[in-house]
Amino acid sequence: MKYRLIFIVAVCLLCSGFVSKPLTSLDDLRDKRIGVLLGSVHDRYASSTYPHASILQYKSPSDLVLGVKSGKVDAAIYSYDELMELLRLHDDLAIIGDALFSTPIGMGFHRDNNELRHEFNSFLKQLRSNGQYDSMIRYWMTGHAVKMPKLQQSADGKSLVVGIVSDNGLPFNVVIDNRMVGFNIELLERFALYSGRKIIYRDLEFSNQIAALQSKKIDMCAAVMSITEERKKKIAFSDPYYEQAANMFALKKNIAVSNVVSKTRQKGKSVSFFESVANSFQSNIVQENRYLLILEGFKTTVVISVLSTLFGTFLGAIVCFMRMSSNAILRMLAQTYISILRGTPVLVFLMLIFYVVFASVNIDPVFVSVIAFGMNFAAYVSEIFRSGIESIDKGQTEAGIAMGFTKVNTFLFIVLPQTVQRILPVYKGEFISLVKMTSIVGYIAVQDLTKASDIIRSRTFDAFFPLIMVAVLYFLISWFLMLGMEYAERLANPKLKRKKIINA
Repeated sequence: MKYRLIFIVAVCLLCSGFVSKPLTSLDDLRDKRIGVLLGSVHDRYASSTYPHASILQYKSPSDLVLGVKSGKVDAAIYSYDELMELLRLHDDLAIIGDALFSTPIGMGFHRDNNELRHEFNSFLKQLRSNGQYDSMIRYWMTGHAVKMPKLQQSADGKSLVVGIVSDNGLPFNVVIDNRMVGFNIELLERFALYSGRKIIYRDLEFSNQIAALQSKKIDMCAAVMSITEERKKKIAFSDPYYEQAANMFALKKNIAVSNVVSKTRQKGKSVSFFESVANSFQSNIVQENRYLLILEGFKTTVVISVLSTLFGTFLGAIVCFMRMSSNAILRMLAQTYISILRGTPVLVFLMLIFYVVFASVNIDPVFVSVIAFGMNFAAYVSEIFRSGIESIDKGQTEAGIAMGFTKVNTFLFIVLPQTVQRILPVYKGEFISLVKMTSIVGYIAVQDLTKASDIIRSRTFDAFFPLIMVAVLYFLISWFLMLGMEYAERLANPKLKRKKIINA
């Protein structure tokens, strides 16, 4: 009886360690898990204010909200205005306590581009003086608008490349009906009319905005960026166009006392699995014509995959030739190339190509993706080619030359067909790996399948359907490409050729 009592007490104490106490104030978060956006001022605030807490960094607002709703974090910090829009859509969330702090936000510019910055400041001053700024605040901030007001067509003058974060959220900017809407978007379009420019949006990760400005990939940053002394050392800011507070939020059920009014949610009828799938399909695909985002992303993924493979195969053949050359310099160059490309993470290499190698060149990010993935693919297939060629007995080459073939013809008609047959299974696997690797191109403002999924999740906050849908589409792309490779593999099989000749 004594040991049984001790066991029960021990179990109760152990379980109590896993049961989270309700949050009564912000001080209760000092040893909890707090979610923040990567690279934001919220990140620094959480690290300095809650040194004993576990700070989890998320790359997008949708991931941050899903982290809270799924229990991955106990609470999270987000900007007040966007948070108010979230609370209107998700009544299971609530704010904890008062505002943590507030910061001015402004447009970012390259430090050498003072002319554009002064022009925007003059525009902002005029907007405030004629009352249009106050109308915009009422329309977006207090009116909870979701449609762009009717404006004149922007001018067809000099292009103005602007960095944005498409899933930042209302009231600042978000994708609705496949176009950007929000306070920042209206501000930018009015500035385009004022300055006679044509805006080109670049959808970049928030953490890449400053790097894009410094490398002049964008002329202007409109990513709802807080003005801080540290950021001023890297880029120049316009005059502040808004003051934004930050608040902590969590699930209502985890908050003991909340200073927000809770709305009782009426329970609806239970929904079957198939009805749930149909509802998810409606909200993630049909609503706001979101299927167009998927189609565009699908096309981009296929184009990058195919072109990268063709370029990588051609480049890999050249590197293989250098690697097998009798010239020591060519062999050394090929070995260095292979070592560097195989030892560098693809994401790092992609960003180096975009932000460093082509820093001063106005180039399409899709083209940069093809170059980066093609170069990476070439490093691997060159070794595949080399191992395949070296697996062919040298006696066959000698026999071909003895029969009167030139070295080139011997390689083309005797060595190459056997090499292709042997390397195709390995080449096929590398090809499929390349297709899956293209999912990172969103880091350089390419809207592929994965980026389309992120944009949709930022609107629906559906954690599963968009990801499963994209996974299925990647599988279909890989499957169809694999069928094509298997067909080529059968064509290269000499046994199949002999059967055709016999049957004929």
